[in-house]
Amino acid sequence: MSAKVLSSAVLGIDAYIVEVEADVTPSLPAFATVGLPNEAVKESKERVMSAIKNSGFRFPNQKVTINLAPADVRKEGSAFDLPIAIGILATTGQVARENFDDYVILGELSLDGGLRPIRGALCMALHARGRENLKGLLLPKENAKEAAMATGLKIYPVESLTHTVNFLENGDTIEPFEIDIADVFERALTYQIDFSDVKGQEHAKRALEVAAAGGHNIILIGPPGSGKTMLARRLPSILPNMTLDEALETTKIHSVAGLLPPDTALIATRPFRSPHHTISDAGLIGGGRIPRPGEVSLAHHGVLFLDEMPEFHKDVLEVLRQPMEDGRVTISRAAMSLTYPAQVMLAGAMNPCPCGYHGDTQHECSCSPIQIQKYMSRISGPLLDRIDIHIEVPAVKFKELSGQPTGEQSSAIRGRVNIARKVQLERFKGEKHIFCNAHMESKEIRKYCPIDEDSKELLRQAITRLGLSARAYDRILKVSRTIADLENVPNIQPHHISEAIQYRSLDRSLWLT
Repeated sequence: MSAKVLSSAVLGIDAYIVEVEADVTPSLPAFATVGLPNEAVKESKERVMSAIKNSGFRFPNQKVTINLAPADVRKEGSAFDLPIAIGILATTGQVARENFDDYVILGELSLDGGLRPIRGALCMALHARGRENLKGLLLPKENAKEAAMATGLKIYPVESLTHTVNFLENGDTIEPFEIDIADVFERALTYQIDFSDVKGQEHAKRALEVAAAGGHNIILIGPPGSGKTMLARRLPSILPNMTLDEALETTKIHSVAGLLPPDTALIATRPFRSPHHTISDAGLIGGGRIPRPGEVSLAHHGVLFLDEMPEFHKDVLEVLRQPMEDGRVTISRAAMSLTYPAQVMLAGAMNPCPCGYHGDTQHECSCSPIQIQKYMSRISGPLLDRIDIHIEVPAVKFKELSGQPTGEQSSAIRGRVNIARKVQLERFKGEKHIFCNAHMESKEIRKYCPIDEDSKELLRQAITRLGLSARAYDRILKVSRTIADLENVPNIQPHHISEAIQYRSLDRSLWLT
């Protein structure tokens, strides 16, 4: 006798339906799981056996075979425990029904029959709602809020194997879990930190506002303790508010990675990821035998902050070039190839030299010109070419630190950023894959960034007298376009060019050294 239970699994951040087939045949006691299960799925044998016995049911003293279809896709995770147990109970006649085609069942079993939360619940719920003739989704109650974000699908939270069996036999013992998505989204749109906490550094705040308005990558250069990290951590709070679709996509990635906070339905604030400089390339862009999302994907629709950027291994920094260009990461392994989204805004921070005090008026630098040049060259030209704004962050003076007035709030800055982004969305309405000024290539720059003769002369002087590199030309035009958008003027003016030139300090430093 056999039974079939519907379940689900995740591949990348997309889910697919898995049919869990259970068969019990008269033979010597054995338990076999087929269908390319990984170690976590194979170990479900012990969990399922104990959970069935400790829940007051009988585990068959015969040969049990579990097939996970489709059989040619590798299955991973512990979410198959509950459907496997239900299949065995149905096969042995301990559950009144034989097939469960009208519910998707998910859950990890503890040895006493209770249920533990699983990864990827939102991905599975979003996929399941598109299946016809489906009555609902059964999963651990800890995942109910997350799964309920998939509107149009009934979510039934269950606490144990016994609880699940009672529901399947009676059908009215559990009320569907409902959630007010608009209320959840509004409540989650709050940041714990604000730009008003930062005293001084008005020039750096302005640069961050420009970066947020145009989606530009930015690097902060300054001595230790000047506030580079403090400023970068507040960058997500001035980015445009996330849309519901962006929030769902970000939540899916964190759910798959197992990083969704407990009892959290949605990540509605821009993520901020700050990996340590000892991270590997696999940790940064993702990897593993079964590829998992890395830091660059966990920062999707948010900010990836690399503090002490020259201290990162050079090969680790270089793997960022493709994600920054394409907005996605493709990880290929012998078993499979997965693509994760990685539309991030890169923010970096670095000292101006190894000792950190080159150019500081209050401390003497102990580094030689060769040491400074070697330190600065740890960030390669191709990577630097993808960073539009370089801004110096000098040490804050005591007068500014001890002053009482606080800075401008993030909400006020975000209001101006939202207006600038709306202008850009309207401008690029007919362009594919371009949503802000930072995404423009040479063709779009020529089309959308025309300048007058005075601006051209200013640019010529900047490149010849200040020693700016040729690659800085397009970056200055893109940033100038963003500054003009912040002022809500149609054409780039010379003072926009002048401000954008100030945001290429690293080019000038490299030339001077």
